[in-house]
Amino acid sequence: MKPILVYQTDFTYKEDAVCAMYGVVKSVDRELEIIDGTHEIPKFDTWSASYHLDQSMAFWPKGTIFFSVVDPGVGTPRRACVARTSDGYFIVTSDNGSLTHIKNWVGVDAIREIDESTNRLKGKNTEGVSVFHGRDLFSYCAANLASGLITFG
Repeated sequence: MKPILVYQTDFTYKEDAVCAMYGVVKSVDRELEIIDGTHEIPKFDTWSASYHLDQSMAFWPKGTIFFSVVDPGVGTPRRACVARTSDGYFIVTSDNGSLTHIKNWVGVDAIREIDESTNRLKGKNTEGVSVFHGRDLFSYCAANLASGLITFG
């Protein structure tokens, strides 16, 4: 079975951003299951993003891929990454503090930086755009990982 994708953002449900990210996932693999954790994290509040991951992750099947985009540094050179937790989950997020609770309470076995040259959505006027990494980088990478097109390696 393919891993479930659990999404959390600070986008709110009012924006079309959530729909666009899901479209990217389904364009990679229509069989992937996407679940909303929350899209109501306070704007740019990485502490809350970290806390919500910590409070909910353990209740999901091992191997679930969590997608956490609460990113006050969007458009800056901050790193995009995938973390593998000590208890068997993956988190696709920015290197911005969103992993703090997980690192301190659960543990992180390894982190891989997302290589934009190979793990970024191509076409659809997305290249050179730095303000929608949730769609163009994080969703695309999470979908590729969940579908088995790439490995954490």
